[in-house]
Amino acid sequence: MENLQLAQRIRAFRKLKGFTQQELASRCGVSLAVLGAVERGNRRADEQMLTKIAGVLGITVQELTNH
Repeated sequence: MENLQLAQRIRAFRKLKGFTQQELASRCGVSLAVLGAVERGNRRADEQMLTKIAGVLGITVQELTNH
């Protein structure tokens, strides 16, 4: 459940900031397939990936994880 909520938050922030999945994946240094799996909740993002995603989106990891 928690993973799905995080996936939805990543997708929502990405769209809010105007990034496509490909753009965000490229800027984070991961493949489109990896980011897609994270956004679907099929793959858990580790701390390093969360930090990269948050940085590219211009938010904190706490905002991203809602903690």
